[in-house]
Amino acid sequence: MDENLKVLQRRLDYQFKNQNLIIEALTHKSYKKPYNNERLEFLGDAVLDLIVGEYLYYKFPNVAEGELSKLRASLVNEKGFQRLAEILNLGEHIYISLAEENNKGREKSSLLSNAFEALMGALYLEAGLSKCREVCVSLLELAYPVIDMDSIFRDFKTTLQELTQARFGDTPEYRLVRSFGPDHKKEFEMAVIIQNREISRAIGKSKKEAQQASAQLALEVLKEKS
Repeated sequence: MDENLKVLQRRLDYQFKNQNLIIEALTHKSYKKPYNNERLEFLGDAVLDLIVGEYLYYKFPNVAEGELSKLRASLVNEKGFQRLAEILNLGEHIYISLAEENNKGREKSSLLSNAFEALMGALYLEAGLSKCREVCVSLLELAYPVIDMDSIFRDFKTTLQELTQARFGDTPEYRLVRSFGPDHKKEFEMAVIIQNREISRAIGKSKKEAQQASAQLALEVLKEKS
């Protein structure tokens, strides 16, 4: 077995019986094999949605559905999965083309997020929901040492609006740059415009998610310039 795969499986505390499954989960389409991780990514996305939803349901028994949905959206997204992937050092284990390697593919948020979803899809197929839940919850609690309403969910759009009103006497505009991807996995890129100038842009699985991500980036940009 590849020593690289052994290291990752030790971090997961699970050894795949079918090594082809974990290899597929780690194979980006740029690697030009007859297989890639997109189908496992599709499955892993659904599994993670369920696991995180269930986790929050029991974690916050008195929180209403609307707030639970916001909490889940703040965890089940590209940035959230990138954070979990980085705990596993997933970037050093993925199979990518030389061109993607030279383009810093191992550090790309989308690539890491997708590989993490695919890995969880593979784990679900082989070991079942219980093991997948155990791994995911463990990673979540490492990524978020304090899990409560304030620390997990931050409404970046509201924070940005308050800041821009105070600093510029103006409110930010969110502009759709593009939408792309298959219908079952549509993604949206939104830009933040302040005083007719683009400050940031980000991608999300919904327009709302992309707006929150772009608002978060805009806050960081404005903080640096303050």
